[in-house]
Amino acid sequence: MNINKRFILSFVAPCMILISAIGLIFRDNSRKIFYLPIGLMGIVIVVESGIRRQLDRKNILKKIKSYQKAK
Repeated sequence: MNINKRFILSFVAPCMILISAIGLIFRDNSRKIFYLPIGLMGIVIVVESGIRRQLDRKNILKKIKSYQKAK
């Protein structure tokens, strides 16, 4: 059975956010600061991938429109 690595890596950011949320909820006050970086990195990964996807779609649309104008 062949599992795509991108499929597995797509679950990393949500897992990071989930681990951070669980750590922030259930840990003592002095230890909560250790879960902030992993949560922030998870959020940054999700937001960055969304922005990258939008930019890629805009670039593809621009290329399609430029080919249509050339005809």
